[in-house]
Amino acid sequence: MKVDEAIDYIRSVNWLGSKLGLSRIRELLDKLGNPQKSLRFVHVAGTNGKGSTCAMIASVLRASGYRVGLYTSPYISRINEYMSVSGEAISDEELSELVGFVQPFADSMDDHPTEFEIITALAMLYFKRHECDIVVLEVGLGGELDSTNVIDTPELAVITAIGLDHTAQLGNNIEEIAFAKAGIIKPGGDVVVYGAEPEAMRVFEEKCKSVGARLHRVDFSRLSVKKLSLDGAVADFKPYFDLFVPLAGTYQPKNMALAVTALEVLREKGWHITEGSLRTGLANVSWPGRFELLCRDPVVILDGAHNVHGVKAATEGFVSLFPGQKLVILIGVMADKDVKNMVELLAKHAAAFVTVTPQNPRALPAEKLAEQIRVFGVPATACGSIDEGAHLAVKLARERGCPIAALGSLYFSADVRRAFSKICNK
Repeated sequence: MKVDEAIDYIRSVNWLGSKLGLSRIRELLDKLGNPQKSLRFVHVAGTNGKGSTCAMIASVLRASGYRVGLYTSPYISRINEYMSVSGEAISDEELSELVGFVQPFADSMDDHPTEFEIITALAMLYFKRHECDIVVLEVGLGGELDSTNVIDTPELAVITAIGLDHTAQLGNNIEEIAFAKAGIIKPGGDVVVYGAEPEAMRVFEEKCKSVGARLHRVDFSRLSVKKLSLDGAVADFKPYFDLFVPLAGTYQPKNMALAVTALEVLREKGWHITEGSLRTGLANVSWPGRFELLCRDPVVILDGAHNVHGVKAATEGFVSLFPGQKLVILIGVMADKDVKNMVELLAKHAAAFVTVTPQNPRALPAEKLAEQIRVFGVPATACGSIDEGAHLAVKLARERGCPIAALGSLYFSADVRRAFSKICNK
């Protein structure tokens, strides 16, 4: 099987990644010999910050000498990015081989597994084949019924910041969403939580008590941010001073505090993590598409802010880095998001909007998005392609002397990065 054929097979299921339930993934993994049973995991759920937190934890564990698997979603440029070992994404050859192996088992099932379930099963086989010491596993959607929750009690469960997102599947308030995320808390396990929402904390405390899990909450009084720039952040998280993480964004120091707290718990459980490996791992972390600097002239920052919580965090970053300045905002979103409130937050900081349609069947058409933006009295131009939108954003930014914020779905990040790469290299 060639890699194009493998990808076509995975995608032939259609995007049913939000079809919740564990029966299909359990059946498929059982047919495959339950490779997840031989692996140890850090399981990460939450509304925002999951990917950055996973990247930080995985980077430090690699710097500590461990063979680390990393499973995150969605990908930005290539489907291979879903899974990596020691920082290297799965090769085309191995992906093709594994799909060829899994296909007959998946096709034999009466209730065919979804795209995301097939990818999860592929990842479990891949991580077992490469004898990973530990796998950092990001939840796809929710927690309790997400296909990644097929694992037994992990080495550690981590729950990042909680906000309202995927309300149709997870619930209409913080408590209901927290309940879904709390599904990754397993009997006798350890869980580290961001802990900013009191309503969510009550849910996590009750779940830990009911299953005999140990709850650890990030102590943000230990955190002191010393410097934020386009190149990253420097912060103290006592007793560690001057920790550097090369990820811009005002929210990254708090994600770092969560990651360090998680690593401290792992160390208490016997994992060998020194202060040196902590510093090295954080300093070398890479996480594209999250407050990522694409250009300096004009400044272009790409952020996968895809919900109200993420947009609020992104705008705080722009206000901190560019006080008093308006933004040219290139934006593309999914139609099932809280678009009105996202736009209302952004409109306060916008000189102009350029709207585009991400390459995804769930995307909100650019013209419809522009119409919703104009309600707030800010000019918005709909473009027929992301390339066209990037060129217009640069033109407007240079005319107004503004930075560009490329915001919205991670599904358009790869196209945005390619578009600005062509422009910035001229």
